[in-house]
Amino acid sequence: MHGLTTIQMISVAVLPLLFAITVHEVAHGWVALQFGDRTAQLLGRLTLNPFKHIDPVGTLLVPAVLLLLGGFVFGWAKPVPVDWRNLRNPKRDMAIVAAAGPLANLAMAIGWALIAKFALLLDASLPQAAVPLLLMGKVGIYINIILMVLNLLPLPPLDGGRVLVGLLPHPYAAAVARLEPYGFFILVALLATGILGQILGPPVAALERLLFTLAGI
Repeated sequence: MHGLTTIQMISVAVLPLLFAITVHEVAHGWVALQFGDRTAQLLGRLTLNPFKHIDPVGTLLVPAVLLLLGGFVFGWAKPVPVDWRNLRNPKRDMAIVAAAGPLANLAMAIGWALIAKFALLLDASLPQAAVPLLLMGKVGIYINIILMVLNLLPLPPLDGGRVLVGLLPHPYAAAVARLEPYGFFILVALLATGILGQILGPPVAALERLLFTLAGI
């Protein structure tokens, strides 16, 4: 998005970012509901209203700063609460609930690729609408792929860590679960040292190229 002003960059990115984070969280709560846990529903979190999910720091401040710095962009929302005690098969179901978030991001990345493809088709007849729509599609692909790949890291409390806990035999699952209180600090350390970008960069770039190619960008 070189050549855009700061206001233009934020305007293009805000909708894809809010959808990426909001739908990710709703997916967790909706799948938990299918397995018997109504916690998110009772707390009014099964909604696409972003104000129910926004974390002022994780949803707004951190992504905006990283976007403006031109670096690795990520963010988070208020986690949708899931009570594992209400699930029919807690260990297995928690893994599926955790996987729902990244899968939702994959679906949204594909959706934004289709929007970008539509923008390219629209360009000849209505360029004023096509240009911002194309930029929004590109940002939507990028943000959702990053959130998907980041959340699939096998580190609690990330979704990948919870999937791993659900798949491992109990003694190993318990050992991985004990990392959860330190997971955020490990993630920040990986980000600060540049290791996180090295880990996530190749799969993010490969998936982004694939979806850009499918969209004809």
